[in-house]
Amino acid sequence: MSIKRTPLYEVYKEYNGKTIDFGGWELPVQFAGIKEEHEVVRTKVGLFDVSHMGEIEVKGEDALSFLQKILTNNLEKVKSGACQYTAMCYEDGGTIDDLVVYKRSERDFLLIVNASNIEKDYQWLRSHVKGNVIVNNVSDEYAQLAIQGPAAEQVTQKLTTTNLSEITFFKFQDDVSLANKNVLISRTGYTGEDGFEIYCRPDDAAYLWHTLIEAGSDEGIQPCGLGARDTLRFEARLPLYGQELSKDISPVEAGIGFAVKTDKEVDFFGKDVLKQQKESGASRKLVGLEMIDKGIPRTNYEVFKDGVKIGFVTTGTQSPTLKKNVGLALIDQRFKALDTEVEVQVRKRRLKAKVVATPFYKRT
Repeated sequence: MSIKRTPLYEVYKEYNGKTIDFGGWELPVQFAGIKEEHEVVRTKVGLFDVSHMGEIEVKGEDALSFLQKILTNNLEKVKSGACQYTAMCYEDGGTIDDLVVYKRSERDFLLIVNASNIEKDYQWLRSHVKGNVIVNNVSDEYAQLAIQGPAAEQVTQKLTTTNLSEITFFKFQDDVSLANKNVLISRTGYTGEDGFEIYCRPDDAAYLWHTLIEAGSDEGIQPCGLGARDTLRFEARLPLYGQELSKDISPVEAGIGFAVKTDKEVDFFGKDVLKQQKESGASRKLVGLEMIDKGIPRTNYEVFKDGVKIGFVTTGTQSPTLKKNVGLALIDQRFKALDTEVEVQVRKRRLKAKVVATPFYKRT
């Protein structure tokens, strides 16, 4: 399979981007360094290329009722011009994907899906179409930039006459002129900080990237890669598909039960299982772990209690903000209480850790 590249691939070199294979995409893992980029997003402003994300349009007079059957959240509650975080599940409650829906109108929706799941999501949607619904994979028609951090609005506002303060959290505006280019801009992100995601034509992506970098020079803007994106989202306890969520991990187990509305009248895929998990408590729960012994809890490391395996680490690292070795772990829910001591299998040793509250970082 040939590796895919975003419209910004050539730009990476100008900023010394180091690329890696990420789900079949050649993407920058870092520019100046993961910790430095992490810090710049927490304190100033960073710019990410997220053009690898997928975009799927669902249109037609039955689009809303169709998506209500497919998605776990309740789209009836969403006004036009707003976004909603949701999940798509199998009948057994396992997760196909977590995604964000942009509601343009009652019959026009844009789904933002994970890059590695584009084809799978598209085929799942297509195979369940009922009524007057058209599903199109329009991923090639979009590039996407994410500007994130406390100074994100200040920088972006320099390039548009649209009052960005009026685009509040999880709202969006289409047909915005940004540096004289037509974009869709939303107050969303994957870092735990304030900021925007900018959807543009692929041909405009490099120009907008350079223009945003120039506009943010006084605020200390820096290009950021996947490494910082991962540590930022992890500290904010935002799940990553393939780690906190998968076909074997339900949204309720992963702690995003708020996006599962089992009280909506529609029988969506997985509803019965997810309802039972919400009401009776899932047998597994995603918890935060902080290492007591010296060691880093990495993805897929096993977690033990009194010599018995009780789960595994989904993501772990040394938190750049907390300067502590922490992880998220999916464990037997009987051991979810805060301060419960467990052990993490780090290579050949079992090291002590304790259950702690999450998110590890919350913006003040």
